[in-house]
Amino acid sequence: MRGVVMHAPGDVRTEELDMPVVVEPTDAIIRVTATCICGSDLWPYRGIEKLNGPQRMGHEYIGVVESVGEAVALVKPGDHVVGSFVASDNTCEICRAGYQSRCVHQVMMGAVGTQAQYARIPLADGTLVVTPGEPPADLVPSLLAASDVLGTGWFAAVAAEAGPGKTVAVVGDGAVGLLGVLAAAQLGAERIIVMSRHADRQALARRFGATDIVEERGDEGVAKIKELTDGLGAHSTIEAVGTQESMDQAIRATRAGGHVGFVGVSHDVSIDGLELFFSSVHVHGGPAPVRRFLPDLIRSIWDREIDPGAVFDLTLPLDEAAEGYRAMDERRATKVLLTTD
Repeated sequence: MRGVVMHAPGDVRTEELDMPVVVEPTDAIIRVTATCICGSDLWPYRGIEKLNGPQRMGHEYIGVVESVGEAVALVKPGDHVVGSFVASDNTCEICRAGYQSRCVHQVMMGAVGTQAQYARIPLADGTLVVTPGEPPADLVPSLLAASDVLGTGWFAAVAAEAGPGKTVAVVGDGAVGLLGVLAAAQLGAERIIVMSRHADRQALARRFGATDIVEERGDEGVAKIKELTDGLGAHSTIEAVGTQESMDQAIRATRAGGHVGFVGVSHDVSIDGLELFFSSVHVHGGPAPVRRFLPDLIRSIWDREIDPGAVFDLTLPLDEAAEGYRAMDERRATKVLLTTD
């Protein structure tokens, strides 16, 4: 089969790989019908995250079940499925509390690699959600978004306690931040302020429900949000980048008593304890428990209530994955969908 491997920063190749096989009785093998490149894949691509030799890539996927292990009972060959970027049993105490991404048996799908024609899905019964049928072609991008970026944006909005009467600020205009806008709007936020300097992303943010755009960054960006909120700051702030600047900006843009939902993968981020103490803000986040939200997100997509697939602005065949990485790295694309036919 064909699959994507990163050999070194900037060196991505689509190669012939061994077909996956059932290893554990809880595994399923799926034929991947669509996969994509994540903003987090750019950390090793840019050399910010260390690679330990050639690495299979990808953690977002939808597909069709090909075969299952003897302990799998809830999915069967022929089922069309969406899975989370973290495999989980969905039964342990942590999963039952709604934090499947920290399941006691969790497997990060990035270690498996789903930018490929086939993939082994550990803990299949807990990880995969069956769709109502074969997805229409126009719903494929949205269902793929549910595998990570939609669920992550949704968790960020929930962690920030976005809701009716709230003003929500969004730091980061990548796919996760944009879908955080969509989630905040769906949760009933009254006002959504997006920090963005890119016209195409600003337009999509408004399509998803943004009411205001702030192009300033750092202290100037914080001052602008304060200006828009009578000097108080946002009730809810989504941090969807993972840098020191974005975290500082998120905390400082939030009013006392407000909530920050952070889902950007943190790189060299530290929080000053005294500043946090006097900010009086709640801070919650981490790897999104996408599996918690998947059934409802799939239903909303299937019923065409939301269109998160609009974040994909470039579609390429799997063999052209290297160009997809370049396009995202150079900001010529927000998010790249890879077809596997």
